[in-house]
Amino acid sequence: MHVVDIDRLDRFVHDNGSRQPRVVASGNHAVPWTALKTIDRGFERYRLFMLNAPAGVPDRPGVTLETAFVGAGMRGRPSLAYYPSRLSLVPALLRHVLTPDIVVVHTSVPRDNTVSLGVEVNILRAAIESAHAHGGLVVAQLNRQMPFTYGDAVVSVEDIDVAIEVDVPLGELPSRSPGAIHRRIAANVAALVPEGATLQLGIGAVPDATLGELRQRRGLRVWSEMISDGVLQLERAGALSDDTIITSFAAGSAELYDWLDGNRRVRFLRTERTNDPAGIAQQPAMTSINAALQVDLSAQANASYRGTQIYSGFGGQTDFVVGALHASDGHAIIALPSWHDASDSSTVVERLCCPATSFQHSAIVSEHGVATIWGRSQQEQAQQLVENVAAPAARDALRRAGTFASGR
Repeated sequence: MHVVDIDRLDRFVHDNGSRQPRVVASGNHAVPWTALKTIDRGFERYRLFMLNAPAGVPDRPGVTLETAFVGAGMRGRPSLAYYPSRLSLVPALLRHVLTPDIVVVHTSVPRDNTVSLGVEVNILRAAIESAHAHGGLVVAQLNRQMPFTYGDAVVSVEDIDVAIEVDVPLGELPSRSPGAIHRRIAANVAALVPEGATLQLGIGAVPDATLGELRQRRGLRVWSEMISDGVLQLERAGALSDDTIITSFAAGSAELYDWLDGNRRVRFLRTERTNDPAGIAQQPAMTSINAALQVDLSAQANASYRGTQIYSGFGGQTDFVVGALHASDGHAIIALPSWHDASDSSTVVERLCCPATSFQHSAIVSEHGVATIWGRSQQEQAQQLVENVAAPAARDALRRAGTFASGR
C-alpha cells in the first residue's frame, strides 16, 4: 500500500486506470468522498457502481450510474443502469458481469499491517477480489474516525494499491421519533417475536420502532445484513444473548460507531455469508422483519417500486424471507402502514402494478393488526389481509375486487 497525497492519487489513478473505467465504491454512510471526488476529476467518462448511494455522489454528463439498490443519490437519474439482483448475488455480478477497474473503499487507519472496512463490508470484499483478478486498482481512503471492526472487515494492507489519509466524521443516519401509526405497527410486530429469536430488520421507521418494543425481551440474537442504533439499545437493555452479533454494514449515530470500534462482539461478514439463505436458515427462530410499500391480495409485497419507477431494489429482503421460512421456528414478517398519505391511497391493493419484491411470508402487519399468511389458502390469505391489515376505508372496495376474498 502506497500512502500518497491528493495530487499524487490523481496522477496515479489516471496513469493506471482504463479510458472509461468502472468504479465500485463504498455506499450507504461509508462513501469515501475525498477519494471519489479525486477520481471524478480524473476521468471524463466512467461508470460508478454503488449500493444505496446517498445524495451528492458524482452525477454529471460522462458518468453512468450503476446499482442493484437505488439510493437518494441515484434515484430518478436518467443515466441510471439498475441491475435487479438479490443482495446475496451482487458479488457474483461483480465477479462475472460488472467487473471493476477501480475499487474505492473507506477504511480505518492501519493496525498490525491491516485496515478495517469499518461500517461497510457488504459487497466490497468481492469487489476487491474481482479487481485483483482482472488487473484492476484498489484505492483506500484511510480515516482516523472509521471504526476498526472485525470479521471479513479486516483487509491486509497488501491488498490495497494506493491510499490517502483523512480525518473526517462518517455520515450518520438521522434519528426520527416514530409516529403513532409506526408505534402501533411495531407493537403488533413485536408481539410475534418470541424470546430467544434471531433478528433481521431492514431500514425504516417500522423496523426502528420494533427494536424499541423488544427491549424487555431476553436472549435475542442478531443475524442481519445491517444494524443501526436499535441494536445498541437492545444490548444496553440486556435484551441480547451473549452470542456474536452478525452483520454486514452499519448505519447510525456517532455513538453507534464509537461502540463498534474495536468491539469483537460484533462481526462484519461479507454479503455472501450474511445473506446466504442456507446460512440464515440455520439460525434459531430466525425472524425477518422488513418493510414494504404495498402488498396485494395474493400476499405479494412490493418494496422496490413507486408506481412503475424503481425506488430502491430487492436488497436483502428476498434472501431473508426465504432463509427465515426455512429456519426452525422461523418467521418472515412484512410490516407497513395501511394507508399512503402522500397518494391518499391504500397500501393493500388488489394486484401489484409492478414487480414483486417478495412473497409467501409468515405474516403481514399494519397498525390495524396481523394477517397470518403461511399455511392458509389463497382465499383465506386475502380475507386476512382485507379484514386485519387494510385500512377500514379500503375494505369494501377490496372485498368487491378480490375474487379470493369473496370466494368467487
